[in-house]
Amino acid sequence: MDVTDPHPSRTARTLRLVAAVACLPYLSLKTAWIAGGTVGIPAGSELLEKRGTMAAVNSLTVLMDAAVIVLAFALTRPWGRRIPAWLVALPLWVATGLLAPIVVGFPLQAVIGLFGGDGAGADDGEPFLDEWVFTVVYTGFGVQALALGWLFALYVRDRWGHLLRGRLAGLPPSPSAPAQRVLAAQAAVIALLVAGLHLSWALGSTAGLSGHLIGQRSANLRVNEAIQVAFALAAASGVVLLAHRPRPRTRLATAVALGWTGGAALAAWSGWMLLASLVTENPVRGDRQPTQPMNLAYAGGMITGLLVLAVGATLLAERAAAVSAGGPRPAGRAASAGGAGPRPPAVPASPTGPARGPVPAGPPPRGRG
Repeated sequence: MDVTDPHPSRTARTLRLVAAVACLPYLSLKTAWIAGGTVGIPAGSELLEKRGTMAAVNSLTVLMDAAVIVLAFALTRPWGRRIPAWLVALPLWVATGLLAPIVVGFPLQAVIGLFGGDGAGADDGEPFLDEWVFTVVYTGFGVQALALGWLFALYVRDRWGHLLRGRLAGLPPSPSAPAQRVLAAQAAVIALLVAGLHLSWALGSTAGLSGHLIGQRSANLRVNEAIQVAFALAAASGVVLLAHRPRPRTRLATAVALGWTGGAALAAWSGWMLLASLVTENPVRGDRQPTQPMNLAYAGGMITGLLVLAVGATLLAERAAAVSAGGPRPAGRAASAGGAGPRPPAVPASPTGPARGPVPAGPPPRGRG
């Protein structure tokens, strides 16, 4: 089977189908809400207060979830190998950032609910969405994440695996190494500051939290804050390993995975929480608005993610250029998603809060961000 083979493997076809089907419950709910339906929305919910704004946000999130289906096909069809690297990597970076906190957080919150703690949809007693909506939506997000992540791993192995082989010690000198080290140091410092804020909230501090979250102080809130700490540390570790190489025997793929996942989670969720705060702004409910420390945490998360992305993209672009200039790449493994055989190297974009937003667009399972 060569790279033009139009028939993906059985595994790839199955994963593609699973990813698409997992999108259907969320897309159905959002379509119903856009059309004016209220299924799953209890009377008195704040979601009913701004019909026009919520219709616009729901339309955006429908497009975001529909993009998962498009990506699943791009990762398993021959035309997906011809798409420019950045056009594949960037949407998947955002998808990683939105879905990774759910994969980690929702099961933890479900366990907390089983032992009598706050359930995945628990709040402070005020109506928002029916409990079953959170279960259906977040389960779907989790399945999407696992299926899409598996497909992406196969795609990366087949298209860019030759760029990720080896250890950090084997990387050639980089002409942009000084700039990469500066950016990496900045990213690590900001990530640690962001981690410190989230850690204080995870440990129970209420300094800098909004009035609504101070009143809530749920186990889910602490879980979400702890998750943000973990992703911030992953981003800092990955970018420092890539640029400064303090542990030269670390595999390049490991460092890239840390930076990719941690940086994406920080940037995507911080950006989503900032957007959610604008959409839900309400003078009557001012206690729900992010405080300055919360906004600083969100801004720091976005800056960290973008810096990590810049370092990783630069390093891998240089590596791709070096491989291309040095002749054909080493023989790769057989393609699992859409074909096999040698392919010319492409220049990839770097692989490298959360309070709930107004609608469950991919938010970490309940709480804040």
